[in-house]
Formats: sequence, structure tokens, C-alpha cells
Amino acid sequence: MTRIIVKGLVWDSINLEHVKKHNVSKEEVEGAKEIIYHRRTYGGKYLATSRSGNRLITIILRRQGLGKYYVVTARDASRKERRKVYEIEEKQNS
Repeated sequence: MTRIIVKGLVWDSINLEHVKKHNVSKEEVEGAKEIIYHRRTYGGKYLATSRSGNRLITIILRRQGLGKYYVVTARDASRKERRKVYEIEEKQNS
């Protein structure tokens, strides 16, 4: 799997409002740059799951340039996404 490296996130009023509807703050998304699990999804977007403090959040990203990604939305990680992260973390700690 190819790793994505996020050097910068692109924000506008639309995605800020959308993220807010999912009870996730911009600061939580900005603090979740250490991506644990990601996969490519439809439309060339990426689904990335990361930790923000003790919270696991999933961020949908669209690539805008080298290392720059537009935040489509962010939400709490689903059960399946959390399970995948726990598996990866367990392998890393073994």
C-alpha cells in the first residue's frame, strides 16, 4: 500500500461547516496528521484514519498537490475502521 504524506490541509467555509456537523473540530483534524490506516475510495479520494488525542477520526481527503489535501469531511471512525487501526497498532507494538 502506498503511504500518503500530508504536509498541508486545505480549508474553506464549506468543509469547516461540514466537519463541524460531525462534531469534529478543525484543530482535531489538524492534529491527526499521523495517519495509521488509509485506503483509496471512489472519485480519487482517500479515506484516512488517525488519532486525535484518544479519539479515532476518519478524514476524507482529495489530493490538491504534492502533500496538499482538501478536507472533504471528517467524522468518528466506524467500527470497521477502528478494528483495522487496532490490528495495525498491535502489529507495530509486537
